[in-house]
Amino acid sequence: MNVNQSLALIRQGTAEIIGEAELAAKLKTGKLLKVKYGADPSAPDLHLGHTVVLRKLRQLQEMGHTVQFLIGDFTSLIGDPSGRSATRPPMTPEEIQVNAQTYQDQVFKILLPEKTEVVFNSRWCQPMNFSDVIRLAGRYTVARIMERDDFQKRYQAGRPIGLHELLYPLIQGYDSVVLRSDLELCGTDQIFNCLVARALQVDDGQEPEAIIAMPLLEGLDGVNKMSKSLGNTIGITETAQDIYGKVMSIPDELMMKYFELLTDIPVDELKKMLLDWESGQLHPRKLKARLAHTLVAQYHTLQAANQAEQEFDRIFTNSELPREIPEKVLARTILHDGKLWIVRLLHDTGLVSSKSEAQRMLRQGAVQVNQQKIKDAELDVPITDGTVIQVGKRKFVKIKLTSG
Repeated sequence: MNVNQSLALIRQGTAEIIGEAELAAKLKTGKLLKVKYGADPSAPDLHLGHTVVLRKLRQLQEMGHTVQFLIGDFTSLIGDPSGRSATRPPMTPEEIQVNAQTYQDQVFKILLPEKTEVVFNSRWCQPMNFSDVIRLAGRYTVARIMERDDFQKRYQAGRPIGLHELLYPLIQGYDSVVLRSDLELCGTDQIFNCLVARALQVDDGQEPEAIIAMPLLEGLDGVNKMSKSLGNTIGITETAQDIYGKVMSIPDELMMKYFELLTDIPVDELKKMLLDWESGQLHPRKLKARLAHTLVAQYHTLQAANQAEQEFDRIFTNSELPREIPEKVLARTILHDGKLWIVRLLHDTGLVSSKSEAQRMLRQGAVQVNQQKIKDAELDVPITDGTVIQVGKRKFVKIKLTSG
């Protein structure tokens, strides 16, 4: 590809490119770029929101460039303040080590190992002494740090900002100086940190890295950024059935964004799908089923995607039970005249995390026993071997009674 073709491909699906002229100049030289992506191992499992950036990194690898996959094991000790309305508790070294290994195990579901350099910023941050930190802090001003949107909001609201949090963008920026990165990828909530990196590189006499900011992906609620702390994620290591079912539950208005950012379906085909949907020629459920099938096939297999689709249709279209339902053992001694209070039943089987959640699910009509809907939170229900309890659309257990 020539430079214009490369740039056109790079632009696809991006929210913003900062320093595009500098990026074009680097591409014209034929230089293979060092592309940085930093990940704090704050949560051990990758979800579809993470893959938006990872897929763009893979695209750049296929163009010949090398990804510097930086695991922020040192910065995790501070805690990324991005988007935070309060200081985040730092992680322990043990938590960081476990999560960092999980990241490495999962990231190569998308990235090419031979085009990836995994680096840890503790390698250069840990040896720094206090005078090194002071010199680094002297290369940036408090006024510029306070331009950061989340710092401004917290300051204006009178919420505390830890002094250590002001150092986070500096350390992330310093990573780019050490790695001499040509390009950095991030979500739109990380642009400020990347701009700090550009400034520090220039101060160091380097060419500033270009920045590709990718859109943030909304989660299952259709409103908030996909985040494990909000419980609205679809994990790439979840079962085929869970991925399929969760994708089928996203709001219709998110479908095309998911197609664009998470799949390899050509742009022209996506445009036709959108036109067919808007004209009524393509039912939204059929469109969403294709999305779910495509994503399961990407992270599992085509066979797994076919089976997940069939199982979903059995349960939700034909109102049948799943072929395989996990068993939960209960002692007969907890029954009274062969019955058990429905709230306790839901809690003891692990289908809900608390009795208050059980009552909420009952009020919402989300509970079934042997495919009969139950709403009465005072009800004692008959329990026998093989009784099937369902909560919501995807949680099932089958009761196995023991004499103990």
